[in-house]
Amino acid sequence: MTLVLRGWDHLRSGKVRDLYTNQSGNLLLVASDRISAFDYVLPTAIPNKGRVLTQLSLFWFDLLSPIVPNHLISTEVPEEVQGQAVIVKPLMMFPIECVARGYLTGSGWVEYQASQTVCGIALPAGLVDGSKLPEPIFTPAYKAELGEHDENITFAQCTELIGESAAIALRDLTLKIYRTAHDYAATKGIILADTKFEFGIDNAGQICLGDEVLTPDSSRFWAAATWNPGGAQPSFDKQFVRDWLLGSGWDRQSPPPELPAEIVAKTQERYESAYKVLTGKEI
Repeated sequence: MTLVLRGWDHLRSGKVRDLYTNQSGNLLLVASDRISAFDYVLPTAIPNKGRVLTQLSLFWFDLLSPIVPNHLISTEVPEEVQGQAVIVKPLMMFPIECVARGYLTGSGWVEYQASQTVCGIALPAGLVDGSKLPEPIFTPAYKAELGEHDENITFAQCTELIGESAAIALRDLTLKIYRTAHDYAATKGIILADTKFEFGIDNAGQICLGDEVLTPDSSRFWAAATWNPGGAQPSFDKQFVRDWLLGSGWDRQSPPPELPAEIVAKTQERYESAYKVLTGKEI
């Protein structure tokens, strides 16, 4: 159920976030406790998840501010959503998920097995699930409508969609942010395997980082101490939920099942642990 917030009009809801606007034209971005997987919103929420996404994004926005501006205006939000919402400026969003991969896994691993490429980028032979890539790569995806699957595309296709200069700018920003975040996470014993960013243009014409950034919803975080290429890696992200769903017997065509209490608790623990390890603080 969408919250009614005084002074704010509900604009739309995505899989996880609810967006509101006010008379000034600013936006209220609320991170809910909903969780999605395989392009479905699951019927079971993860307690405290919205706070983790919001507070971790704020941490990264601050750390990355010397590299790229972001959409944040204020954290002074209605009491009902305190801690899990931010006020942001509207951006003209690019229709591209800007994905950076430093390790081979997920859809990249699936494509590599078929063609030894990821989004048209040729990779060395002999890599396995979880291998570190020779260098990070930019593998964009076209943002699908709600309920549809994002489509991995080549850099050439990205250029056709948004123009060459914008594509180059987003690629370079994505890889610079990834390297900065990867190196920081490494100091905390965390491997940032891959992540995705969303960018938009503000009223001044500058490219800004928007939405969420470097959270367990948008990134794969692995424990460096247990990294062992050749299979699935223990993670601090929602891969745990994906793995349970894959083993549950669900056909991925019908509505997804409720998550058992044990899976909910362990998922919450993973999200909160990611925040604590990366920031050094309790959520």
